[in-house]
Amino acid sequence: MELSGSSKELAVLKTFSPFDNMRPENLMTLARRMRRLQAPKGRLLFTEGDEEKQTYYLLSGTIDLMAEGEVIGTVRSGTAKAKNPLAHALPRPYSAVVTSDKIEYLHIDSEFLDVVVTWDQTGSYKVSELRGFDEDSSPPADDWMTALLQSKAFHRIPPANLQAVFMRLQRVDYRAGEVVIKQGAEGDCIYIIVKGSCIVTRETPLNKEGIKLAELRMGDTFGEEALISDTRRNATVTMASDGCLMRLGKDDFRKLLHEPLLEWVDYGDAQRAVAEGGQWIDVRLPSEFEHYRADGAINIPLYSLRMKMGALDRNRRYIVCCDTGRRSSACAYILSERGFQASVLKGGLAATEVARK
Repeated sequence: MELSGSSKELAVLKTFSPFDNMRPENLMTLARRMRRLQAPKGRLLFTEGDEEKQTYYLLSGTIDLMAEGEVIGTVRSGTAKAKNPLAHALPRPYSAVVTSDKIEYLHIDSEFLDVVVTWDQTGSYKVSELRGFDEDSSPPADDWMTALLQSKAFHRIPPANLQAVFMRLQRVDYRAGEVVIKQGAEGDCIYIIVKGSCIVTRETPLNKEGIKLAELRMGDTFGEEALISDTRRNATVTMASDGCLMRLGKDDFRKLLHEPLLEWVDYGDAQRAVAEGGQWIDVRLPSEFEHYRADGAINIPLYSLRMKMGALDRNRRYIVCCDTGRRSSACAYILSERGFQASVLKGGLAATEVARK
């Protein structure tokens, strides 16, 4: 069963990490993509060695964590251990088997969770700051910005560039019936629907009127295929109603698709750098940091980085880490821009022995 995002459900989510410090609008977005499920006694939730990118939280009941057939720990709902995702390191260090009569648990795609958590800590400006918007006419940020983050095209954009993308968007108003892009034309922009809806049609030799392929709504994107593959438009997109689109030009889109010039290091190299005088910076939320961390790491959550940079030493090398590398790459980019020596832990802590202890 998918969560509805009611105030009661959001209150439950806030008892888990990293939801406890998230903005309500971003928490609502996660709730809409999260499933609340049950499993009977004896059911395996996941198995040792599993590499599926799914995250689990225990709502009620008890599970045993097992390695090589031996029970190495128990997780009970409502305890400090249950506040964090269940054995979320990949590949899974343990199997999880239900030991109470049944359990209730939350289940969500790990990639989507990580994108929204990163956005929560980096997308700190208001919609009214975007070019062409004023507070009276701007739709709620939750309605289209967070929907946009689900787009596969925007998953390609490095986290360090996300905010630059949003700040370069331009608003364009359209009337019902206006053609936004024409089949066969050269691609010059990617479009995001902020308000209204669009119809996608494609001409064929037997149907010059165009066959209807899809109807696009708020938060949907179109036009990126021609920019990524450098081909002509493969369909026509027409406004089905009066509406508002945001667009990003080809040059900006291509430039911001590329990873910023960052230095990535594996865990062994990172440990050697720290042994030679470097310093771990863990940019996860405090509740995540408490769960596990690299030895000697300091915790500077991404959202507070700009406020705390003054205390950092420009002559020291910093190894920046998070669970996956998404948040830490954004942090390292900010530090590098300001003259610090910053490297990013490749793959994040979840792929290291730190998360398996």
